[in-house]
Amino acid sequence: MTPRTIFEPDHEIFRAAVRKFFRAEVTPHVDRWRHQGVVDREIFLKAGEQGYLLMWAPEQYGGLGVDDMRYEQIVQEENFRHGDPGLCLTLHSRVVAPYIGQHGTDAQKQRWLPAAVRGEKILAVAMSEPAAGSDLAGMQARAEEHDDHWVLHGSKTYISNGLLADLVVVAARTGRGADRAIGLFVVEEGMAGFRRGRKLDKLGLDAQDTAEMFFDGVVVPKHNVLGDPTHGFRYLTHALAVERLQIALGAIAHAQVAFERHARVRQAAHRLRPADRHVPGPALPHGPHARRGSTRCRATSTTA
Repeated sequence: MTPRTIFEPDHEIFRAAVRKFFRAEVTPHVDRWRHQGVVDREIFLKAGEQGYLLMWAPEQYGGLGVDDMRYEQIVQEENFRHGDPGLCLTLHSRVVAPYIGQHGTDAQKQRWLPAAVRGEKILAVAMSEPAAGSDLAGMQARAEEHDDHWVLHGSKTYISNGLLADLVVVAARTGRGADRAIGLFVVEEGMAGFRRGRKLDKLGLDAQDTAEMFFDGVVVPKHNVLGDPTHGFRYLTHALAVERLQIALGAIAHAQVAFERHARVRQAAHRLRPADRHVPGPALPHGPHARRGSTRCRATSTTA
């Protein structure tokens, strides 16, 4: 395999520490998490203790002030190798928290970022909706402005960290009629009218708490609004570019792990005696479709 050249010695020292952490604190619990359908909250606290959450956050908010994406990449790669993709540390740190870091006031940052750095407050973002999916243009959730607050109505679905999240950045329309203005509202656990629906069954990601959310007249104070309540679409599209980069990094890491595991299996099989290498395939079919069927069966037994 061609070695990668993007990492420096400090990154590799960091990787060794992260790998040790995942082997000790994550690997032993993965099967249980998949069975229960959600990771333990404590793993966010443990990751926070090690400084693995919101590494980019300035020191005044409890972070390390390190905005080098490669460190986040290492955490993601080691999670795929020794943990589980259902553990959404990267979503918490690099997808949701930057909405606060980039668009929040100093008071909002002081209020929310330190707890997120420590893993005491778990973050989620709510964009996708039952009727519109992730199409922001089709968003139906709406927020109505009042004197010192907004009232939020609507529902969201496919929300990762949906059961564990203490703070949810919710996108909702704030314009009237054809106005497509969108605002970002921080909804906190315990706000009246905010409730979570069922955990959604998925094909894979068994340990990820993907859930529905409902906002039935939730009163959101104006000091819980991020930035300009009409510029949310711009905020979202900018952040989605980073999110897609994170998805790409995760996909590559997952593929690499799968390739390496397959290579180890084939190497182990190659070391066996020739007589032990044979993996019997199914009996070859007969009849008018024998040629098509036999090709399929031979391919199956050859690649087993």
